[in-house]
Amino acid sequence: MIKKPSEKILIVAAIIGTMAASTAQAANWLMLQGTERDAAAPRAKVWGFIQPEYSSTSNTPLQAGPWKGQDAIFNQMRPNLKSNKGFNVLRARLGVRGTGLPLDSNVNYFLLAEFGNNGITAGDNGSAKLTDASVTLNHIDGARFRVGQFKTPGSEEGLQAIHVFDYINFTGATNGLLLERFFDGDGSAAGDANRPNGSVGAFRDIGIQMFDTFKVNDWEHSYAVMLGNGNGINRADNNDSMETYLYWSSEQVYAGAGARREGWKLFAWNQDGKRTLTAAGAGEYDRTRSGLGTTFKKGKQRAGFEYITADGMIFNGSDGGAVPGTLNNLGTATASFNVETTGEADGYYLHYGYALTNELELDLRYDVYNRMTDVAAKERKFDTLTVGAQYFFNKKSRLIVNYEARNAEAPNLASAHAANQILDGMDDRLSAQLLIIF
Repeated sequence: MIKKPSEKILIVAAIIGTMAASTAQAANWLMLQGTERDAAAPRAKVWGFIQPEYSSTSNTPLQAGPWKGQDAIFNQMRPNLKSNKGFNVLRARLGVRGTGLPLDSNVNYFLLAEFGNNGITAGDNGSAKLTDASVTLNHIDGARFRVGQFKTPGSEEGLQAIHVFDYINFTGATNGLLLERFFDGDGSAAGDANRPNGSVGAFRDIGIQMFDTFKVNDWEHSYAVMLGNGNGINRADNNDSMETYLYWSSEQVYAGAGARREGWKLFAWNQDGKRTLTAAGAGEYDRTRSGLGTTFKKGKQRAGFEYITADGMIFNGSDGGAVPGTLNNLGTATASFNVETTGEADGYYLHYGYALTNELELDLRYDVYNRMTDVAAKERKFDTLTVGAQYFFNKKSRLIVNYEARNAEAPNLASAHAANQILDGMDDRLSAQLLIIF
């Protein structure tokens, strides 16, 4: 197992550096998700996908701290955190989309519901949830308007369609900074388990977006400006502040169309708003996220890079690395999730994939997440090298297998410090997922 971050990044950088041309979905997600490509699109097209999976770690217990010997949260299986290995139907989504409503080809809609077991449904006792419900008005050249609940313009990893994602798990920075959890408090109250108060944000919001795409020769330039609640999905806003989203991409299109077309894309984005806590640490706090990156897909190769920064409302794990809700060994405290209301963080990922045959693709990804970089004692660094393989049974079904070599440390604390002893117990993770699109 490779432990040194420098060794991991050199492996990926060396591979990407050898490419004369390469890729990770160079698709235009604004147009694919917000419009209908075909003017003669049906009134209603039913579609969906299923993602059953298996995940496993060695279940190394906590090596230090008040919960020493108990389960470590980072070695447990999502989303219920009750076992280190097992099977799960992670996603099971059913949707319908189309145009001609009401008898107007300039109007299209998008509906999608989640029935799987994940952060969207597990946050509300396992009930199915509507993830997308939007209408797009295409009447003005250069300014389409999408209204409702949908994916926000932002990070490539979050904006892209999940059923063409090349890996099973999100990178550390995306998971920690962009896949937002919503809490009533910051976790500082004694005896308060401080669990999420509903579904994860799922890279979505409720609001209105103006967007469009302009073609200049073989380049395609896209923009999006959005105002949203900034309070996740399936619920109204909880403060008077609106979330603002800005997005730009420029892509040189090589060939093809749809989610797997070939091209080289450059993009940048920004998200800014406020979050309101009503329990421990009650108050209104700034939350800003920004990023830039590039993707490239041509022939048998694909590659991508993205850098993400964050200021305010940083999700900060759990007390002592324990599973929230568990008592410490003395029975004097309950582990909770924590939020740093005024923290800073950043991260990045590098990705490369190569199709050996029409059926088999090999993938390699290295990602780094630096949490609480503005406070030396609280800083935590996570890096992961993911080795993956995808076997395509056909264009709509494939098997994905990932092995993640995971490492974490408190870089400004001694190696013997309890924080580093706890983080040394982070296991590698093996995952396998079957994806069927219908």
